[in-house]
Amino acid sequence: MAERIKISLCYASGPNPLLRAMEVDAGTTIGQAIEQSGMLQDAPEINLVTMPVGIYGKKKTLDTVLQARDRVEIYRPLIVDPKNARRRRAKKDSADAPKLPTTDAGEVLTQQAVGDALGPENAGRTSAD
Repeated sequence: MAERIKISLCYASGPNPLLRAMEVDAGTTIGQAIEQSGMLQDAPEINLVTMPVGIYGKKKTLDTVLQARDRVEIYRPLIVDPKNARRRRAKKDSADAPKLPTTDAGEVLTQQAVGDALGPENAGRTSAD
């Protein structure tokens, strides 16, 4: 009898990820494990020709032989380019940030410089007060 190894498979298809824990024969490949798992029937949108697969976040090919306790992952296509998403978040965060007092030259004033600019009668206050 062939040695059996325990593996897990996952496909994050949205709010309800598909997870499978299973035992396969030693020497089973990623592609064979996915076919044996029944995931292709449960999630017909999975296309192993166009969708990359991996083990613990590292891309692998379908003919990679599995080891005990491997987690096989089927990756969805990206909806948004990560660089563009990061740029949008940074732009939004900078727009939401409080505006700091600056000089005419555009240099940010320190708390002391703000107090000096407002005069001694307004010590401890900022220009936003």
